[in-house]
Amino acid sequence: MPTGDAARFIDLSHTIESGMITYKGLPAPLICDHLSREQSRGIYAPGTEFQIGRVEMVSNTGTYLDTPFHRYADGFDLSGLALESISDLPGVVVRVDASRHRAVDRAHFGATEVRGRAVLVNTGWDRHWRTDQYFEDFPFLTEQAAIHLRDAGAALVGIDSQNIDDTSTGERPVHTTLLRAGIPIVEHMTNLGALPLRGFRFTAVPPKISGMGSFPVRAHARV
Repeated sequence: MPTGDAARFIDLSHTIESGMITYKGLPAPLICDHLSREQSRGIYAPGTEFQIGRVEMVSNTGTYLDTPFHRYADGFDLSGLALESISDLPGVVVRVDASRHRAVDRAHFGATEVRGRAVLVNTGWDRHWRTDQYFEDFPFLTEQAAIHLRDAGAALVGIDSQNIDDTSTGERPVHTTLLRAGIPIVEHMTNLGALPLRGFRFTAVPPKISGMGSFPVRAHARV
């Protein structure tokens, strides 16, 4: 892999914007000024001004990472994430044609080596981001795919669609399987098509917050 000045970074996160909907039924974020530049002029010396922003949002907004606490009361939360589990991981991409395969099964991973790697499932569904289509008939992983990834030693699993699980029922077998095993999940990714199949390092670090199981990340790859 290229190092130093030869390395390049690929952004894999959606931009969080005020009013956008990530998941139907959850409120959109509100992004505004807590202290505007105009207001700050009455506080600081002439020519000195600052902006302090304010964000109100649910934790499942934009491109976000799930920890076991999202699913399990006894699972570790954001503050319990080991940095080595979410930073500078070797990555692999599994490309799936979502127009032909909505359910991503164990067979799609073939002989791909996933042990100790961030496994990113590229379906191309991110092209529907911020449209009604994004929420309908989106691709997802099957329970058998999740069991395979768990047993094969995947370090992290990500996908560029609305949910890693099929949401047509109340069950969430992929979240259940991966998060019980301590494997973080990154959902609503984007730009995975810009990555090579292997030979890159992946990072998705959320803030260190106690008592919270999910939060937006700036997911990115170093190629």
